[in-house]
Amino acid sequence: MSRVLTELVFGKHAHADSLACIDVSAEIAGQLPKGLPHSIWQLLWHMNYWMDHELRRIAGSPSPYPEHAAGSWPDPTPPDPAPWHREVRRFSELLGQLAELGKATAEELARPVATTHRSEAEHASTLEAVVWQTIVHNSYHLGQVVSLRQALGAWPPERGSDTW
Repeated sequence: MSRVLTELVFGKHAHADSLACIDVSAEIAGQLPKGLPHSIWQLLWHMNYWMDHELRRIAGSPSPYPEHAAGSWPDPTPPDPAPWHREVRRFSELLGQLAELGKATAEELARPVATTHRSEAEHASTLEAVVWQTIVHNSYHLGQVVSLRQALGAWPPERGSDTW
């Protein structure tokens, strides 16, 4: 599982490079085209929120589950460069931690992970399941980031990527 997981965490094959997707200025990250619900800034913050939550839960010291979905989204105010770059670094670090979990043995991957909310109890909560759910969550939102970048005329990234 390690190779597939790492490839998906960092964006290989069918996925765009996760870090290249968010490689934009704070100015672009804070823009919100008319009619769209979230900026790149908000999407990145939200992905970081949930990766941090799940990594803490896996480690046995979960953060409180938000009372409402809004608790996992930042203020819509566009970020200054320093907070934006801090969240980009955090994203990279959290992806690295997530990818490390792909090196777990089959026995470790089958380990149950405690739930922190009734909605989590409705789903498989093994280490493997939580890691896959986190990867899929990121994939979903990174697709939104790509669409936002396309709408803002900021795609493809300088590092290169598929352009369709």
